Amino acid sequence: MNGLALLTDLYQLTMAYGYWKSGMTKHEGVFHLHFRKNPFQGGYALACGLEAAVEYLKAFRFDASDLEYLATIRGNDDKPLFEKAFLDYLGKLEFACDVDAIEEGRLVFPHEPLLRIQGPLVECQLLETPLLNLLNFNTLIATKSARMNLAAHGAPVVEFGLRRAQGVDGALTASRAAYVGGCAATSNVLAGKRYGIPVKGTHAHSWVMSFDDELESFMTYAKALPNNCVFLVDTYDTLEGVKKACEAGKWLKSQGRSMVGVRLDSGDLAYLSIEARKILDAAGFKDAKIFATNDLDEHLIASLREQGAQIAVWGVGTKLVTAHDQPALGGVYKLSAIRAPGGPWRHRIKLSEQAAKVSIPGVLQVRRYAGAGGAIADMIFDSLNPPGADPVMVDPFDPTRRMRLHDSSSHEDLLVPVFRKGRLVYAPPKLDGIRARAQKELASFHEGVKRLVNPHRYPVGLEQGLYDLKNRLALEKRGVAEAKA
Repeated sequence: MNGLALLTDLYQLTMAYGYWKSGMTKHEGVFHLHFRKNPFQGGYALACGLEAAVEYLKAFRFDASDLEYLATIRGNDDKPLFEKAFLDYLGKLEFACDVDAIEEGRLVFPHEPLLRIQGPLVECQLLETPLLNLLNFNTLIATKSARMNLAAHGAPVVEFGLRRAQGVDGALTASRAAYVGGCAATSNVLAGKRYGIPVKGTHAHSWVMSFDDELESFMTYAKALPNNCVFLVDTYDTLEGVKKACEAGKWLKSQGRSMVGVRLDSGDLAYLSIEARKILDAAGFKDAKIFATNDLDEHLIASLREQGAQIAVWGVGTKLVTAHDQPALGGVYKLSAIRAPGGPWRHRIKLSEQAAKVSIPGVLQVRRYAGAGGAIADMIFDSLNPPGADPVMVDPFDPTRRMRLHDSSSHEDLLVPVFRKGRLVYAPPKLDGIRARAQKELASFHEGVKRLVNPHRYPVGLEQGLYDLKNRLALEKRGVAEAKA
């Protein structure tokens, strides 16, 4: 990810310039990246994108061409927006922050920091936009993929979204995130090369239409690729197409080969798959699989399964790679503590007319408690004031809802060290390992949390001391505001 230091919003640079002009380059800050609401009206999100963030941070620096461009930006008076001395400062800037993050493939919930960054205030500020860009979309698509794979109940789901994805980077990012979420393969050959994801594909309607006869198209394809025969059967008449696929399948058998299956891409997929299964079985192709595509999502997959559809492999595209029903995660990045050189940490809080937008102060960590049946609750606490024995967790939106968490229960802190003073101390696992972790995580949570509709709300809250601190700071700030009114 070389040459991407300018992958940021201009206001990050204007704030950095303001810190520099004000002599605050030695000040340190703590920022947290989190989201406020589960995507897709679901019960969880699946963390993804840390590896991309690591690669970005490893390469973070302003090169000569970046500084030359910044020198051309003008203010409202048509004079240079940034002084040359500031640009020289940026040119010498080296990444020197501490970064802790929740690993890819872990289930995460609203208000939990996916990432914590601590270090020079200027650097932390400059990294807000790129880190949000890298984690938001990845997490969104991995979550959508997990939902689709859960709806398929173990049947393979293959990602076919390249042609509908949002540009080249969007396509590659989506293919990787979809694999983390559970997809078995992708049609994206470049993603296969880059990430080691299995690639799968059949043929299009144009192949069938290139011949005068549908059977001729199937036979020609069978002769060309006898080890990859999934026939697309709905170009003209779906069930007649299945019968012709069986004829091509019989020829394959005579050559010691096998027809993998048929693909349905339109129409009543429940009815057609049931009827196609009958035709395939009657012709002696009981092992041939029925593949289905056609703007599928988790809700349609679940509905088709309930209708008894005989679909063995689900091909998903547009509604996965574009996160069709929710195109953005809505992640945010907020300052929670600051200190001057040699001084103590001072907590910071952002207020809002909306309770969900009031930020959480402190140097935050997330502790997950588990029992014999899996995850019990996640407690957010301030590392500057660690919890005592058997802490009480408070729901930040309903203080009457409290839970005592026992230290005797199994628990772990989810944010792990990634960088220390700019040096990478974390070894990202292989992609298959991340995918396996996601499956293990999903299995460790109650089925109600994973419901597609009206999911159970998994308990997440603030350690009581942190809850009290947040309220005290909010009251102090509101009191100052009232005094000035």
